[in-house]
Amino acid sequence: MAITGRTVLLAALGALVTGLLLPSWAGVGAVTGAVLLAVVLDLVLAAPVRGLRIDRGGDTAVRLGEPAAVELTVTNPTGRPLRARIRDAWAPSAWRPGTGFAASRHTLTVPGHERRRVTTVLTPTRRGDHHAHKVTVRSLGPLGLAGRQGSHLVPWTVRALPPFASRKHLPSRLARLRELDGRTSVLTRGQGTEFDSLREYLPGDDIRSIDWRASARRHTVAVRTWRPERDRHILVVLDTGRTSAGRVGDAPRLDASLDAALLLTALATKAGDRVDLLAHDLRKRTAVAGRSPGEILPAFTNAMAVLEPALYETDMRSLVATALKMAPQRSLIVLLTGLDAASAEDGLLPLLPLLTKRHEVVLASVSDPHLDELAAGRGTVEAVYGAAAAEQTRADRRLTADRLTRAGITVLDAPPASIAPALADTYLALKAAGRL
Repeated sequence: MAITGRTVLLAALGALVTGLLLPSWAGVGAVTGAVLLAVVLDLVLAAPVRGLRIDRGGDTAVRLGEPAAVELTVTNPTGRPLRARIRDAWAPSAWRPGTGFAASRHTLTVPGHERRRVTTVLTPTRRGDHHAHKVTVRSLGPLGLAGRQGSHLVPWTVRALPPFASRKHLPSRLARLRELDGRTSVLTRGQGTEFDSLREYLPGDDIRSIDWRASARRHTVAVRTWRPERDRHILVVLDTGRTSAGRVGDAPRLDASLDAALLLTALATKAGDRVDLLAHDLRKRTAVAGRSPGEILPAFTNAMAVLEPALYETDMRSLVATALKMAPQRSLIVLLTGLDAASAEDGLLPLLPLLTKRHEVVLASVSDPHLDELAAGRGTVEAVYGAAAAEQTRADRRLTADRLTRAGITVLDAPPASIAPALADTYLALKAAGRL
């Protein structure tokens, strides 16, 4: 703690009085008094901290795992030089473990009537908003024996966005999309396709693709080629209820679902489709709709940053009703949820006819690869019991997936590392088959 002026002054006076009243202590008292007077003088010469003006600037958003730079500008309105030690306090989740102490502390000198700038580098370890706490300034005198200390509340917020680790899969999926979208025409007739061009008939072509009027004008048999239809509507629905809170590896299932949703959104936007977002548990947590293509991905990322799993069961009836309101016309509804048998049987399965009657539905679930390791366990009684439990869990998930498939929806069950590319591949397969 910094030494206050009153305390030092009283100590110095006490030492001088002791030296005068007790001659045997005169030498010690004089030395002590001199030292304490030097401390008092050092304290008097230290620049005051209450009148300092401290402003913030810098990054307000950063992807999880990347550094964010937040600047502190310290203005010294007095004529005394400020020799300061500064602590820029943030929540522990704003730093990597073990780095917060050094990264939050700064030393600087600000001459009178001037200002200086220091930078605090944050490395958030959790998604969401990270808020700055107080900035504590300790102003030292010329000798560094004493100082003044005070705190300033300087608000600032840095939002840690989802890392979008699956971005690496986007180039290969875009290449396949270009094949579907004109470079290699899809010669299928069916729902979700639109006319692309005419070409000469080749053996093996579907005779239903023959354009008889164009053939009469060309004096040769011409067939229509088709491509996946653009401007289709996709609604991504995130279940943020209890099942999304389960941890798979070092992160909750919700984080893998967010990554898969971002890859699908980036791919569908490039394909010319309209994408909306809904996050729901007991109630609607967030919704993003009607954004232009250039705004969709930033808006989704920003909305997903603050989503946290809820520790109660999702109200599937409310979720489905909200989804149907956001998708009044035929759409692709992508539901990122769990494959728990109990929640599916009691909540989702009875409501599926409402979705499949008009919409194409894909259910994507994040599986736990640790189940495969447990299922292979042998050698001890504990390992055998663990293997039996894991195998039962996997069998229940397969049974639930089969029931959902028979109800007319496409089911994906993949580990965190594979769920995003698997969902993107399913989207491309639906386009190629003319179902979207």
